[in-house]
Amino acid sequence: MSFFKKQKKVLGMNGRNLGYIRPYNSGRAIRLADNKLLTKKILQRARLPVSKVFAIIKTQHDLLKFNWQNLPPSFTLKPNRGLGGKGILIVYSKKDSQSPDNNSDQSIWIKADRSLITVPDIQNHILNILEGTFAINNLSDTAFFEERIKIIKLLKPYSFRGIPDIRVIVYNNVPVMAELRLPTEESGGRANLHMGGIGVGIDLGRGITTSAIQHDRLIDYVPKTRLALSGIKLPLWRTILEMAVTAQQASKLGFAGIDIAIDRDMGPIILELNARPGLAIQIANLAPLKERIERVHGLKIKSASKGARLAGELFGGEIEEELEEISGRKIVGIYEKVKIIYGENQEHSLIAKIDSGAYRSAICQTLIDKLDINAESNRAKTVRSSIGQEERRIIPLNFILDDNLIESEVFIADRTQMNFDMIIGRRDLKQFMIDPTKNVALTENHPTR
Repeated sequence: MSFFKKQKKVLGMNGRNLGYIRPYNSGRAIRLADNKLLTKKILQRARLPVSKVFAIIKTQHDLLKFNWQNLPPSFTLKPNRGLGGKGILIVYSKKDSQSPDNNSDQSIWIKADRSLITVPDIQNHILNILEGTFAINNLSDTAFFEERIKIIKLLKPYSFRGIPDIRVIVYNNVPVMAELRLPTEESGGRANLHMGGIGVGIDLGRGITTSAIQHDRLIDYVPKTRLALSGIKLPLWRTILEMAVTAQQASKLGFAGIDIAIDRDMGPIILELNARPGLAIQIANLAPLKERIERVHGLKIKSASKGARLAGELFGGEIEEELEEISGRKIVGIYEKVKIIYGENQEHSLIAKIDSGAYRSAICQTLIDKLDINAESNRAKTVRSSIGQEERRIIPLNFILDDNLIESEVFIADRTQMNFDMIIGRRDLKQFMIDPTKNVALTENHPTR
């Protein structure tokens, strides 16, 4: 049985409902979580930040008399009881009106996908919301306009025309799992995993992304790029965890998914609560949710700060061991200790840079001369570089990386102007996975030469 099938079997939908939602989420609490406008009021009473509501449309009469001039250039339109992100319309800016009388009914806005939308288009969308097209159980619903979240600079390269958010699963006042959800071209700019969005596990202790999935499959990079999804350090992480715990306490939900976005101007903002959070989060974290829930079951946690601190202590740093066990490969960081083996059982230790952008490992000519390593067996190889084609010398070299003996052939290069005498290329990294956050401070206490 594959790892992903095991994860879903560990906490299937029925098991989750019977084991956690029903005993710990009352009907009243679930109804609150399903009502976005009511949720905002409850969260505001708890002094938690939420996005501002501009207007609420409950009936067709409200729609007919609505003054479109009151809408700002940028906004988000949502169904009050929407499910799974359906029915959400995000508008980024307003196009200058071409009407000579500046009639507001002729206004044109630009959506997240850069397509245009007019007042009649928005009216039709609102009518669909009122009819319950996007609502739970397709019951009649309410539409509301709220301020649009503005993406922070850190996450912009990872997101396709949308706003990423962070889902934190909280049980018994302790965050037990979290993931960063990224919008993609496939998902239409929505941070929705079912539509093709990306889920990235987060180390609860450090607030740093770990493994990533799309369609329940592990991926390393943002699609169509070489932008690594692991190693993103999220700002204000402890604040985010404490907000998630406080939101759970305010909602009276015992088991909840708290969705939080980081606004460019306002910082972390709670988007909504989920009484039935999905299962994909445990795949993104490569860890069973059930085991983590059982570890905090029955604990007496009163304060949000204690719950956030306990989450880091219990579930921080576990991902590396889990990744190694699942993949069969060891985790290395950007900088690693390497032991060169040469001569008659002689050794030389140094700090090398792990460089997956280079195919073959390279070592400095000066170090080769210093160690008096016999380079007579070297041979020349023509390679393509940034300056065109050139010849470089290659020698056989054995070295130890993370207790693994690597029998390699490395380039000899002039690295006297570089910070590291040796780099390890991906040809020698087949037994390893790279975590950009591991050992990032190694060179502070260990000189590179």
